[in-house]
Amino acid sequence: MINKAFPVLAMSIFACMLGSGIVVPLLPLYAEDLGAGGLWIGVVYASYPIARVLATPIVGRISDRSGRKRYISIGLFIYGVVSFGFTLVTSAPQLVFLRLLHGVAGAMILPVAQAYVGDISPTGEEGKWMGYANAAFMGGFGFGPLLGGVLSEYLGMDAAFVAMGSLSIIAFVIAIIFLPEITPQRSAAAYPSLRDMAKSTLMSGLISVRLALSMGMATFFAFLPVLAANDLGLSASLIGTLVATYMLLSAVLAVPFGRIADRLNRKILVVSGCVVSALFLFAVPSGQSFGTLLAIAVVGSIGSAITVPAASALAVQVGREYGMGFSIALLSVAQSVGAAVGPIVGGAVAEYVSLNSAFLLGAVMSVFGAGVFVWLTRRSGWHDGLTHADGLR
Repeated sequence: MINKAFPVLAMSIFACMLGSGIVVPLLPLYAEDLGAGGLWIGVVYASYPIARVLATPIVGRISDRSGRKRYISIGLFIYGVVSFGFTLVTSAPQLVFLRLLHGVAGAMILPVAQAYVGDISPTGEEGKWMGYANAAFMGGFGFGPLLGGVLSEYLGMDAAFVAMGSLSIIAFVIAIIFLPEITPQRSAAAYPSLRDMAKSTLMSGLISVRLALSMGMATFFAFLPVLAANDLGLSASLIGTLVATYMLLSAVLAVPFGRIADRLNRKILVVSGCVVSALFLFAVPSGQSFGTLLAIAVVGSIGSAITVPAASALAVQVGREYGMGFSIALLSVAQSVGAAVGPIVGGAVAEYVSLNSAFLLGAVMSVFGAGVFVWLTRRSGWHDGLTHADGLR
């Protein structure tokens, strides 16, 4: 089953994240062309994660009850149609509306596809397959800005949106034809409630890690261009290379580290990756050249590759007890919240303290998330191999 279904799921994840990445460098310019000021540009950016935060838990729980394929397929179709719609907007409010629809479609694709991977991952191979899924996630988001920048420069901004829509529609057709539906093992009513899930210290710990790391990474993406351009005088292409290196190397390393997560204690890997991520963020202000920042970005990609597959494998364990779609959805929500809150908090620190302090705050958050994870899961499975029963306590 997994060998047949996973390529389609990986394409769905890649297409969704490629679309997200394509619009990142284009939205400010596109919104300005429509007459949007700073406030409207902020609203345009925020509308996508807000829609995802609201829609993801609902879609995740419903997909536990009625299957995954229909929501992945519908999400890809909506994502493609909305992408074409970007070429027709004439005002900032219309752009916000399309971004909200894109967020809902993204909630139907990404976490549900990841939950599908969790459903069909053989016991003991969760890290391997979630590592592959994370490679598709990071790879899509890493290639997106590069593709969007090239297409918009040589063919115009509309070409980037058309490419995004076309890829999503192609993925939709492939999903309809080749992705098998899986029958839910039990109804959603048979799963424990959210209140019961809150008793899972492992789930609470994973949420804290995902939230903290997402805040740190969002701070890095938001303020690295400012540091690199203002303090070091780096060009836009070199700054793009730094970001792409982090994303694409994270995608490549997710595969071997996913396999490692099936052989070593996953909890220890989560904490170790958080520590490496903290060191990475702590070192960013010390980068005094492109080469130094490139080396620091490599360290950061290693930290991400250590943490995410191991954390995702643990989330699959929790999902088998509490509902795969809902469990993956909660982690996705934590990531979206961190991505929204991180730049705001980091921006306040940068404005009232210093730019370097924003990166240091991200490092502190990574350590704090790891500390909360250790505290919540301290009673199970740290010295021996993690068992399924240990992971759910």
